[in-house]
This record gives sequence, C-alpha cells and structure tokens, in this order.
Amino acid sequence: MTQIEITADWEYIADRVMGGVSAGQMTQEMVQGRMATRLCGDVSLENNGGFVQIASDLPDIDASGWDGIMLDLCGNGESYDIRLRTDQLTRPWQSFRADFTARPDWQSLTFPFADFTPQKHDIPFDPAALRRVGILAIGRAFVADVAVAGLRLYRD
Repeated sequence: MTQIEITADWEYIADRVMGGVSAGQMTQEMVQGRMATRLCGDVSLENNGGFVQIASDLPDIDASGWDGIMLDLCGNGESYDIRLRTDQLTRPWQSFRADFTARPDWQSLTFPFADFTPQKHDIPFDPAALRRVGILAIGRAFVADVAVAGLRLYRD
C-alpha cells in the first residue's frame, strides 16, 4: 500500500453556530504515547443541535490518483462520522460521509472513496475536488472522545 501524509490544520466547530447547545473542545496532546488532535465534548440534541466536530481544509490536494483516506484513531468506543467536502458542494450541510467506531486502542482505518455516501445531495464524488475533511460526533446525545494522530491518502 502506498501512502502520503496530509498535514491537517484542525479547527473545532459545534452546533452552536446554528443555535444548538452541544459543548466541547479540541486539544493537541499526547494520547497513549502519540501526539494527537483530540475532540472531546457533550453532544446534545436540545435546541435542534446535535454535533461537535474537528475539520481541516485541504487546499491544493488532487486525490484523483488515490483510493481513499486513512486515519490513525483512538477513542471511547463510540461511533463517529468522517465527512469529506469537495468544490462541487455549495451548502454547508452537504458532504460525503462514512462512519466508524473509535476503539480505545490506536487503529489505522482506511476509508475508500467509493464507500462514502452523499449527504443531502446527489453529486458524484470527485477526488480531484477534495477540499475538506471532518471528524464528527453527531446525531445522538453522548459523550464524545476521539483522537486523530495521522491523516493520509492511500492506494493499494
């Protein structure tokens, strides 16, 4: 498998931008021996809310020669989403998504581009237009705790 590391400049975003009341934070810290970006928070469905996330813009990346995204993750055993955005999407709620479980031990998970499903649109995924990746705790009330130590493109 061939891989290329992507430098992610993660930012924290919560449903409060839409009036929700979920609360969390993003930190850079050592997690089980690895430097990681960690998302922690309480996801609340009150006031039409329901998410906390970390996201990173991916400027000037042409992923058309790659099969997918690989992440080094650990967490609290809960289910999370990875969401991709491309230049073709015009609304903030549109994305391509896949879900995963963040186990308590570090794992490297592969997410083939072919496995991402369109969220609130019917536009085909174009890897050449990939511009943003997000990790979301979303859709149900729970305590989020997920750490990301690596982000790569891969091909078999």
